[in-house]
This record gives sequence, C-alpha cells and structure tokens, in this order.
Amino acid sequence: MQTAYLNGTLLPLAEARVPAMDRGFLFGDGAYEVIPVYSRRPFRLSEHLRRLRHTLAGIRLENPHDDAEWTRLIDEIIARNEGEDQSVYLQITRGADTKRNHAFPAVVTPTVFIMSEPLVTPPPAQRDTGIAAVSAPDVRWLRCDLKTTSLLANCLLRQLAADAGCVETILFRDGFLTEGAASNIFVVKNGALLAPPKNHLMLPGITYDVVLELAASHGLKCEVRDVLEEEVRAADELWMTSSTKEVLPITVLDGQAIGAGKPGPVFRDMYAWYQNFKQKVMRGGG
Repeated sequence: MQTAYLNGTLLPLAEARVPAMDRGFLFGDGAYEVIPVYSRRPFRLSEHLRRLRHTLAGIRLENPHDDAEWTRLIDEIIARNEGEDQSVYLQITRGADTKRNHAFPAVVTPTVFIMSEPLVTPPPAQRDTGIAAVSAPDVRWLRCDLKTTSLLANCLLRQLAADAGCVETILFRDGFLTEGAASNIFVVKNGALLAPPKNHLMLPGITYDVVLELAASHGLKCEVRDVLEEEVRAADELWMTSSTKEVLPITVLDGQAIGAGKPGPVFRDMYAWYQNFKQKVMRGGG
C-alpha cells in the first residue's frame, strides 16, 4: 500500500482527495517537483527545493514550508513506502476557493501533496540500441523555466511521440533547440557536447547539471550556447536526460538516423561516468 501526505495527514494514496474547487484542479495553478531517491536517499534535494522556490516565486505562491520541513516530510514519505529506489512527487497548489475566479483569492490555504512511486529507469535495450524521437515546434508559453502543474502543452507534445511509436518529442523554437517534451536534450558534434543555455524557454534540469559537471570533470569539451535545429539534425550523437531517464541516446529523429544510427562513443563514456557517479555519490550519500 502506497502512503501519501496531504495537507498534514499521512494516508493511503488511494484515499487522498482534494476539493473540486481546488485551483490546481480548476486552473492547473500550482508547482511540482520530482525527486529521484537512491538507496532511500533523495538525490540533490537542496537543488530540487531551490528550483521549487524559483517556481513558487514565479507564480506568486508563498512557499508553505522551509527546507527543513520539506526534508522531514520527504524523508517520512520515503520511509513509509517500499523500495530502495523511489520517485518522490510533491505538488503545491494555491488551494481551494469558494468560487471559480481567475484572479487569486485574497485568503486561501495551499494544498500540499506528496507521494512516492517506484523509480523505473530505462531498460537495457533502450540504452543499447537508442530510442526514436519526433520533432515539433515549441508552442508552449514563455515561462518554461517554471515547473508548474499546467502541463497540457507538454502532454500534447509528448503524445505526438507516443502516436508515432517513439519515446520523446524534441522541440524547436524559431529555429533553435529548446528541450524535449519531458527532458533536456544534448547534442554531440565532432567530439564536443553542445547544450542549450538555461533560460525562460527550458526547464533547468537537475540531471542536465550533472551531465555538464561530469563532462567538465572528465575533460569532455562542452559548449553551452544556442543550438540550431540544423545542428541537432546533423549531430553525431543526440541524448535526452531526465531524473527517470538518466542519460538516454536518441538514434532516430523523424525517421532519420542520427549519426551512425546507434549509440556513440561519447554516450558510452557519459553513461559509464553517470553510473559510476550514481554508485558513489547518489547511493553513497555524497
């Protein structure tokens, strides 16, 4: 039985309920985080909580807890759910009002919800052969740096990949790479790693940071800059990264092979570095 937290109460996930007038339900008015847990240790919790603060400030919603209390609640959920590796989801909405009104209510109590699911990473076959992706114009709003619950645009874009039997949709805005529908995207060209810079058009991924840190520590040349759509399509290697996908090679885009059409040597190096990092740091508590 999965145990969840809702507004100060621990209860079975199946019994968790929120009012129909909750603004998260009516407007998608809220923020969320997904925190990977390895060997019952939340990974880079301070970075996740920093990103949460950024999102809450961006949507003008007061943070209901300080970092110490968030840490206590997350540790409680981890302890009460099965599995050494988990994926903790937390969500804060603006709360329930007495009427439906686009403007914020003058007084409202935020709804705080936390749950845990098993952390499922990609199967070996996807890492060994790579995955296929499609592309689409990035039609989302201009504050993609905020991790909000208003994810309909991302869902529609990700569904394009599902409809095509693919894993991800790569997004382009005005001829430049932004990110994936639910991931960050990296390009390898001539042995160098290219990554779009953090800005309001992409989510600042925690795994994105890890990949750049590993590249720097192992001497892999890396350029953080605007990446043209043509550079993506002409890449030697293409990767997607996220908390659950880790680092995953994209070998086909819109039906066309990327590079040699199989995971490349730079990916194999990064994957080995990432797994070593995960074993030593994520599981070791560093």
